[in-house]
Amino acid sequence: MDLQAKILLFKNKDFDMVTTKEYIEKQEGSYRITGTRVSLDSIVYSFLNGMSPESIAQAFPTLTLEQVYGSITFYLANRTEIDAYLEEGEVIFAEQRKAAKEANPLLYKKLADAQMQKV
Repeated sequence: MDLQAKILLFKNKDFDMVTTKEYIEKQEGSYRITGTRVSLDSIVYSFLNGMSPESIAQAFPTLTLEQVYGSITFYLANRTEIDAYLEEGEVIFAEQRKAAKEANPLLYKKLADAQMQKV
């Protein structure tokens, strides 16, 4: 399903005009904030972890507050689809991590040893 993010900005009765703006685009199977390389995943996870839109905008200086609100609005309007997309991404990441550990056991042992020394 091709999702589109369009936010109604205003309807002016004098001009009988409706203006919309796209905040999200799908690029190569992933959702991005339009005109940036910032993933929707990053914004959604920040939002779900309790960050305010203002804090998210500060954490991603390439985004405007408007883009952050547009991204959150897109997520909320398409929550079922985006949650499924995020879950699929987590499964793929877990599979890749497992494969990397199996392919490089010595590296992961060194990393675990270094982590233990920090504690």
